[in-house]
Formats: sequence, C-alpha cells, structure tokens
Amino acid sequence: MLAAGVRRFTTSALRRSHYEEGPGKNLPFSVDNKWRLLALMCGFFGSGFIAPFVIVRHQLLKK
Repeated sequence: MLAAGVRRFTTSALRRSHYEEGPGKNLPFSVDNKWRLLALMCGFFGSGFIAPFVIVRHQLLKK
C-alpha cells in the first residue's frame, strides 16, 4: 500500500515537471545572443585573471 502511494506520487511528479529540451536550455544563462554571452564570459573570466594584478598593485602602492 505504501509502495503504491510512493509510485503514484513519483509518476505524477514526473508528469508535472516538464522542462524545455535542446542545447542551452539547461544552463542558468541565455546562449541565444552570442555577443552578450561573449561579453559575460569575458567579464567573468577576465575578472578572475585581472584580480591578482590589481591586488599586487594595491599592496605595492600602500604606504
């Protein structure tokens, strides 16, 4: 009886949850506009690359 209830719940939950399918639909950002994606990726990766240089410059200029 408990197994039947669990099975009924899981099948109805699977039926209710329908996500769009296709490339890029499971990502937390949009890949439709390639120039916006390029700018976001350059900002994200560029900030990680430039951070050590900014930190070292700040430490060298400190009195």
